[in-house]
Amino acid sequence: MIALLRGTLIEKHPNQAIVEAGGVGYDVTIPVSTFTALPEQGARVELRIHTHVREDAIALFGFSSSREKALFEKLITVSGIGPKLAVTVLSGLAADALIASIRGGAVDQLVRIPGVGKKTAERIVLELRDKMDALGVPAPAPGMIADTHDPLDNDVVSALVNLGLQRPAAEAALKKAKAAAPGAGFEALFRKALEHAR
Repeated sequence: MIALLRGTLIEKHPNQAIVEAGGVGYDVTIPVSTFTALPEQGARVELRIHTHVREDAIALFGFSSSREKALFEKLITVSGIGPKLAVTVLSGLAADALIASIRGGAVDQLVRIPGVGKKTAERIVLELRDKMDALGVPAPAPGMIADTHDPLDNDVVSALVNLGLQRPAAEAALKKAKAAAPGAGFEALFRKALEHAR
């Protein structure tokens, strides 16, 4: 199984990275938090990998930190949560906020994430609350990265559409988020837009 991928970043999108290693381009599904941590295209990159094997496919899920990978692996043990929904959950809440929500039983916080209903949120809390200590003390959130408007807007809308929103709703949510958080970087703007999308 692939556990670590180190190579050249060929492409990056809010939910995908293509990394070339040893002449092979690996297509890796990533959460938004990992996207914001990626270097520029063409730079060297290292991702922690969870290899998900099904009868019909092998999928790679990549993370910028071991802690985020461990959180993903805990999420997919919850009944009804597959790898794609686990990535959506990690995109909807930063790792430290997600750990705090699970520890505190904040179901209302979890149901704001697209695809997570009340029953799923309750299962996450019930099954994972006692397992959060193994992930250590939440690290402080990294500083937000400023970006230029057009590529930033496109990335936020693309990330929202990938989470299941219709494009007009995603664009409306982005407009409200920019008014509420002027000058925010991608991750902060994305999370704010997610709040306005419901």
